[in-house]
Amino acid sequence: MRTYRELFRTPEFTPLFLTSSAQVAAQTVSGLALGTMVYSSTGSPLLSSLAMFGPSLAQLIGATTLLAAADRLPPRAALSGLALLFGLGTAAQAVPGMPVWGVFAVVLALGVMASLGGGVRYGLLNEMLARDGYLLGRSVLNMSTGTMQIVGFALGGVLVATLSPRGTLLAGAGLYLVAAAVARLGLTPRPPRASGRLSAADTWRNNARLWSSKPRRYVYLALWVPNGLIVGCESLYVPYAPDHAGVLFAFAAFGMLAGDTLTGRFVPQSWRRRLDAPLRLLLAVPHLLFVLRPALPVAAAAVTLATVGYGATLLLQDRLMALTPDELSGHALGLHGSGMLAMQGVSAAIAGAVAELTSPSTAITVLAAASAAVTLALAPGLRDRPAVPSPAYEPTP
Repeated sequence: MRTYRELFRTPEFTPLFLTSSAQVAAQTVSGLALGTMVYSSTGSPLLSSLAMFGPSLAQLIGATTLLAAADRLPPRAALSGLALLFGLGTAAQAVPGMPVWGVFAVVLALGVMASLGGGVRYGLLNEMLARDGYLLGRSVLNMSTGTMQIVGFALGGVLVATLSPRGTLLAGAGLYLVAAAVARLGLTPRPPRASGRLSAADTWRNNARLWSSKPRRYVYLALWVPNGLIVGCESLYVPYAPDHAGVLFAFAAFGMLAGDTLTGRFVPQSWRRRLDAPLRLLLAVPHLLFVLRPALPVAAAAVTLATVGYGATLLLQDRLMALTPDELSGHALGLHGSGMLAMQGVSAAIAGAVAELTSPSTAITVLAAASAAVTLALAPGLRDRPAVPSPAYEPTP
């Protein structure tokens, strides 16, 4: 599968695409509103960062307790139910008089449940597409993410300015409800990919099985850490440019869209292994310019160039799927998503703490340098790893 036309002719891909797009738009609009609302009321870069990326940090809990459900729940019911839950939770955050601790309680609860979303969504994608079509399908969903983030941050900025952060949160809640309806009406019922009773112990066993393979460990670390540290940089756009944060977020989304388009559609198979490390370095290096506290146009240009590097995620996901047995595909992708988002939340907390002690520009520079260092450290372990599917039983080395 090499063309977009073939992809959208695949049954169920279009409703999955629309569901994912609506959820990203909802998350973008509501995240900007929540970060702005918390920063306006507290003046704290740390709390503002955690308001926007705290749900990612909370996924650590879900990844260790709930993730086995990604392959044991009917995909349509899971996707529509999660979108409905996010809509209700976002609306609750907009209640007048909601204290900051109440906002963060909802953030924590939604983050725990969100750990299931990526595993269910991308496990379903892997199920509905042939193996040679997964990279193209995932790239299109990522392109949708980039586009919806551009639209969402632009729309969110307008809504925050013309309505209020609370009114913008309600708009985000409405978009979540649209996603729930599209998933319920557009997807067909499918049985779970795996059977058995849901338990935290099963999640731990599958996590251990996935982590026991040394090639997969390196892929997971490369997916989680460099990416997460750069999202920590992005979590400081609001305190760095309080009146223009939406501009920086929109340009970052545009760069990500460009990177996903190039890697998903135009990079040949023979180049995929050679490009993931350079792209991860590209993700970090332009952010080092923030040490100079650049003006908005220069900062936007640096952000756009850097986020092209997010295309490395697609290449590493393709390698992960080649190293994972089919019956664990949803769990493996859920672990990737939850680990990546949890690292993003950790990085946002670190970035906010460093910014509290120094400045947003200094914190962005520190995290970008750390991201580049991690990429260089992981390079030997990712070199010349054959992409061979895992056997059904994998003894721990």
